[in-house]
Amino acid sequence: MKKYVIYLITIVFALSAVFTACKKDKEDKDVSGDEEKGVVINGVRWATRNVDMPGTFAANPEDAGMFYQLGRKVGWSTTNPLVNSDGGTIWDDNMPLGDTWEQKNDPCPCGWRVPTIKELRSLVASGSSWDELNGVTGRFFGSGEHSIFLPSAGGRNYTSGALCDVGSSGYYWSSSISFSDATRGLDLSFYDGGIHPNIYLYRSFGESIRCVADQ
Repeated sequence: MKKYVIYLITIVFALSAVFTACKKDKEDKDVSGDEEKGVVINGVRWATRNVDMPGTFAANPEDAGMFYQLGRKVGWSTTNPLVNSDGGTIWDDNMPLGDTWEQKNDPCPCGWRVPTIKELRSLVASGSSWDELNGVTGRFFGSGEHSIFLPSAGGRNYTSGALCDVGSSGYYWSSSISFSDATRGLDLSFYDGGIHPNIYLYRSFGESIRCVADQ
């Protein structure tokens, strides 16, 4: 009986530490100064802003935030000069491997995660329009109060890290990988004339991330 009580106490303290750490992470790192509540579209709660530094949301819906390589928690600048969230200035052209985006490497804030390709397809199915928000081009997905804006932040080339398609295209990673090619993952790509919710791109490509609530 004594061992059982000690075991329960240990579990309670462990869970308390996890929840406290998560709460502290949000309070310390959410640069917007408020808690992201998100918007529900087709049954999925989407964040209204891109991921900026790991564990934070960008301040505004039209802000680009940072670019990420699939499976990694290191953010890269969306403008030049090239610099990452750890202060590095040399692009990592090594191909991320593995059969999943591990939770420990998920750059979304606590309570949020990188969406699956199925969730991104559901977002596309809600309807969209190419437009501007505060002078920034991108796409609105959903309708009315149940809509979000994804800026066309472009991306970074998978080998050189050079900026590409800034202002004309948006690239958003899913957590889903290609089982037919270990070097590629699935993303949502869009521009003025089209949307592609299942493009296979090299995992070292730098893309934006729009999180979903981790139910």
